[in-house]
Amino acid sequence: MIGITRTLWISAGTAAALLSLPGSLELLLLTVAALFPARRHRSTNDLPSPWKVAVIVPAHNEATGIAACVESLRGAAAADMLVDLYVIADNCTDQTAEIASKAGAKVLVRTNATERGKGYALHHAFTTLESLGYDCFLIVDADTEVAPGFITEAAGTMRGGAQAVQVRYLVSNLEASTRTRLMGLALRAFNVVRPLGRDQLGLSAGILGNGFGLTAETLRSVPYLASSVVEDLEYHLALVRSGRRVAFVNTTTVFGEMPVQGKGVKTQRSRWEGGRLRMLLEKSPELAMNVLHGQWRMLEPLLELLLLPLAFHVTLLAIAVSTPAILARSLGAAGILIVALHLLAAILVGGGTWHDAGTLFVAPFYVLWKLMMIPATLRNARSKHAWVRTSRNAELASESDTIPPAQ
Repeated sequence: MIGITRTLWISAGTAAALLSLPGSLELLLLTVAALFPARRHRSTNDLPSPWKVAVIVPAHNEATGIAACVESLRGAAAADMLVDLYVIADNCTDQTAEIASKAGAKVLVRTNATERGKGYALHHAFTTLESLGYDCFLIVDADTEVAPGFITEAAGTMRGGAQAVQVRYLVSNLEASTRTRLMGLALRAFNVVRPLGRDQLGLSAGILGNGFGLTAETLRSVPYLASSVVEDLEYHLALVRSGRRVAFVNTTTVFGEMPVQGKGVKTQRSRWEGGRLRMLLEKSPELAMNVLHGQWRMLEPLLELLLLPLAFHVTLLAIAVSTPAILARSLGAAGILIVALHLLAAILVGGGTWHDAGTLFVAPFYVLWKLMMIPATLRNARSKHAWVRTSRNAELASESDTIPPAQ
């Protein structure tokens, strides 16, 4: 019996080490590259002809915060660019359209009971606006505030020759809770270190769903047909397959709100990770065949898919380290050191502080919480999933204010 248990233990540890190996290699490659001095892309705002920019905000029942988003964008510098701001009120049942219009945005109302989701909303906007002569499009989520230089830096980089761009995407309510601070560190790793590393290596930086931009020529060549829960990842694969590259603009930032409490916390993470899992199952065999046939540009996107969310990746490494097999233990230990270096880089190049490092002491509880979400993540890996909007913190606070105190 002891022999059988030991054999199963060794097998589990070896499997965990092998499953985590591609992700560890991806983390090591991107982290080391990100630690080198960042190069700056050519950005120009002084070409002879005007540069016409459409800023697009997809919104589904965002009456609570859409005005703040519009005001933030209207306050961003535009230099000599001609900028129009559009809010896509997609299948809304609240006052999103009216509030956005009063705040100063042009509103596109879309109603479609069967094709629901951010990808469909963006496709509708792009096809509606394609005949109006815009040179590029910037996409910002409805719960977002932007840095003052967002438009000039992002659109200016495309004006300077980039086919697509992605800016830094960080947490706006960092101090709201320990969880949001942990998520802030995770986003610095995912949304700064990794795209910066790719950019340094001459690879496509990726699209993070918020704070990205596409030229009109890019959209004509690669139409935005992505409709999954992780439509940003899906579309980025199409861009890389076409030979195009997303440039990382490390000089400006968009700030998105992370849910603090309630079911929105679980909904957001399980939906996103379930979508990535579906992409892994659907796309990795195809990407592997592309690489085997000499399409080397698909190798890094394949490694990105094989890198599980850090909580699951660290769990595999812990299993590997615990096994009696020396090789598995060594791979697991090396992987943990790589994760530590990755998080250190998130603090150093992502603009964090040592207070962020202190939150890592509660990371084991966060990992346990993530493991408990596995059933929800698997449910969200379904091929079809509607646009399930995450509850905003202001709404949750308002709801709690209306609940009478216990007698």
